[in-house]
Amino acid sequence: MKQLTLDIGLTPEPSLDNFVAVGNEAVLNHLRLWTQDGARAPVPTYISGGEGSGKTHLLRAVYLALREHGVAAGWMDAQMRHPPEFDENWRVVILDDVHLFDAEQQHMAFNWFVNALTPVSGDARWVLAAGAVVPMQLQLRDDLRTRLGWGHVYSLQVPDDEARRAVLRQAADARGLFLSDEVMSFMLNRFSRELSSLMQLLDNLDQYAMQTRRAITIPLLKSMLENE
Repeated sequence: MKQLTLDIGLTPEPSLDNFVAVGNEAVLNHLRLWTQDGARAPVPTYISGGEGSGKTHLLRAVYLALREHGVAAGWMDAQMRHPPEFDENWRVVILDDVHLFDAEQQHMAFNWFVNALTPVSGDARWVLAAGAVVPMQLQLRDDLRTRLGWGHVYSLQVPDDEARRAVLRQAADARGLFLSDEVMSFMLNRFSRELSSLMQLLDNLDQYAMQTRRAITIPLLKSMLENE
């Protein structure tokens, strides 16, 4: 059966606070410290992870956090067909899904990278990037691939279904909810398997169950989606 993605109406803006860091505490702490530290070291950070690992969540969370603090940042992902030239006002460059970059995107990413590591007015810039594999395994132009591996490199651990179920069960118990195996299977098979998305789905289920005064069941979950 085709897996559905979590409806955008159910998903809040990504943040470092709503990222479920099971097994990935080190990278979360690194990003949290960096976004809170005004004296940023010019050392690139690269995050690898497969589908559902949450790497895009983390990059978007950093981008939004920096924007809230008035820090100008450039964003490029594989969906951006014609990325703009580097902006001298940027203090951060964020590159998502670099393993999917075409020749034009790779050329511009290299340009952004080189410019970002050129200090301006004594203020260091930063590069944050993510891809499906570690830098040395990226099928990219050599100069870009080697630079992506220059600094901090983290590999996100993707929890298996047993771990996802354990996290869901623990979260449900903490809310005083009964979450059956059937409901968990439905959630895992038909929605995004990224833990932060599953946690948000559980939060919405909890609220909807209270509003309708019904137990959490598969029919309730379907009803919630129909009313979104």
